Amino acid sequence: MPTPPASTPAEQLPARTAAVWAALDPVVGAGTPLRVLDVGGGSGMFAVPLARLGHEVTVVDPSADALATLRRRAETAGVGDRVRGVQGDGDLLHEVLPGDDGADGYDLALCHSVLEVVDDPAVTLSEIARALRPGGQVSVATVNRAGAVLARAVAGHPVEARALLEDRDPAPARAHHHARRRFDPADLLALVEGAGLRAGSWRGVSVVADLLDATSGADSEAVRALELALAETSPYRDIATGLHLLATRP
Repeated sequence: MPTPPASTPAEQLPARTAAVWAALDPVVGAGTPLRVLDVGGGSGMFAVPLARLGHEVTVVDPSADALATLRRRAETAGVGDRVRGVQGDGDLLHEVLPGDDGADGYDLALCHSVLEVVDDPAVTLSEIARALRPGGQVSVATVNRAGAVLARAVAGHPVEARALLEDRDPAPARAHHHARRRFDPADLLALVEGAGLRAGSWRGVSVVADLLDATSGADSEAVRALELALAETSPYRDIATGLHLLATRP
């Protein structure tokens, strides 16, 4: 397996995920090929760039269509041999990936945009923790309640914003609507620690990138630089669209 280059190809990645990649870069760009588990990463937004860095990535996702997209994307990028797609749910990893735990577990797991939609976030995180080797890390990214409240408010929907603030479904009567969970930093830290993981510091994801990309046509490199400057600084990170942290299995 080729040795990964020293850093993530940031110029090919969206500014809104700059904070996530900045946190991952010391792990995935350290020159050591890793076994990576991407839970719910079906279409390969993270899996394919990681495979291009030389890592072996297993993606577990319930969607056959997403996994087909993953396969096409990996083959097009020339990393089909380093990406494996497995259909299944994150809360049943012990059945989907039997034996992939303990000393032979994964070096890094990704749990991005998953906790919002699974039946039980605590169970899913516990399954991911079990799949890691001792010392392995998990990257957790999820929706920030404060950011969702602010987004609804500035979009002219104060009633929905108030519902989100109170952790209620903002549109209970909307047809075909499925409520998603939102988290605040304390919620996320409690979930991670409840799974037996040691949490690092949290950061904001897309503090301003969504707004700037949508309305201003701002230079992507300038947006990325601003995101990195704001991601770990309050009060800016507190109103970001998402939350991110790295946690370690002791």
